[in-house]
Order: sequence, then structure tokens, then C-alpha cells
Amino acid sequence: MTPTPKRAILFLCVANSARSQMAEGLARAHFGDAVTVHSAGSSPTRVNPYAVAAMAELGIDITGHESTAASEIDPETIDLVITLCAEEVCPTVLGAKERLHWPLTDPDRKHEALSDAERLAHFRVARDDIAARIEAIVL
Repeated sequence: MTPTPKRAILFLCVANSARSQMAEGLARAHFGDAVTVHSAGSSPTRVNPYAVAAMAELGIDITGHESTAASEIDPETIDLVITLCAEEVCPTVLGAKERLHWPLTDPDRKHEALSDAERLAHFRVARDDIAARIEAIVL
């Protein structure tokens, strides 16, 4: 009997700094080795320190993650693309077999004058929303 190939998920947003990075970490924690998980963005920057802090609260370490350009991902290797943009134009990846769109506001809220605690609170909300959605995925 031939083993079933591992499924692959790609989480996409613009900067690949917060939502998609948290989704990657949460999906890896949830699915373990059963699923290959990637994240990328159309204009990658760096992993946001608030995303790192929010994930650390759950015991998930994303300090080793790097922002990746969507163009670096071979779409033929991806089974499911999940876009996480709300107010921005999400990147597209052609060739994926399935697509979902989870419109989540950027938790960094760069244009708002927020304290560190307020900004981190927005990251927690996004993290928890993403976690609930990942737990509902059946592969």
C-alpha cells in the first residue's frame, strides 16, 4: 500500500510578519508532522516581536521563523492556501488545490498610537482567532 502524501498548507499575508507567522506556528503545533506548513507574504519584512511574544504565551517559539516571499514557494507543492489579509490586497498563489480567506485585521495597527500592552492585546486576539480556525480544519 502506498502511503498518503503529506498535505501542505500555505498561510499568506502581505508582510509575513504577524498573522501568517502566528498561523504557521499554530498550525505546526496543531498538526505536528502530519502536515507541511509554510507562511509567506507579497512584501516580506521581519517577524514582528509582538507576534513572537503572543505565541510564547502559548509555549510556541517562532523566534526562528523568517519572513518569506510568496514567489519563493512552489505552488505545485501546496494543497491549501489560506489568506489572512483584511484591509490590504492579499498576495495570490496560482496552482494551489484549495483556498480559504480569513480576513483578519493587522494586529500591529501601525497607524494607531497604542501602548505596548494594547498592541500585544491585539496580537492575542488575532492569535486566538487563528487558533480557533486552525482547530476547525479537517485534512
